[in-house]
Amino acid sequence: MVLLVSSCLAGLEVRYNGTHSLNHKIQELVREGKAMMVCPELLGGLSTPRDPAEIIGGDGEAVLNGTARVRVESGIDVTEPFIKGAYETLKKAQEVGATTVVLKQNSPSCGSTHIYNGEFSNTKIPGYGVTAALLIRNGIKVISEESLADLLETL
Repeated sequence: MVLLVSSCLAGLEVRYNGTHSLNHKIQELVREGKAMMVCPELLGGLSTPRDPAEIIGGDGEAVLNGTARVRVESGIDVTEPFIKGAYETLKKAQEVGATTVVLKQNSPSCGSTHIYNGEFSNTKIPGYGVTAALLIRNGIKVISEESLADLLETL
């Protein structure tokens, strides 16, 4: 089984602010060829660094349904790159046969249980990021780095 993992969790400096969120176990899985890295936001055409974005009016499900948008704090709409990145990530997951994907918690792309509330107030709410929602819709299990230990016990 090949896992798909957020690139930032493997140590690549691809987060919006040009940093990473290194998880040593994920980095080890990538080195061992057991995991492949993906960054939905870069796949969607966004650059690093980039303005922080949040989902306005819902979560990733609502974005996919067309009832919510992804915007940066200045109001610029970045919904399309987020949707494009989600579909590119789904394509990669399907190409490698990944049935589980480990994504960075709280991200507007990757959050699997929580995202920021869209008010740029550092407040988290329950919900999925755009990529997480699309993967789940397509039968792929999405977990965060916080649940990695549980997953590794089952491998």
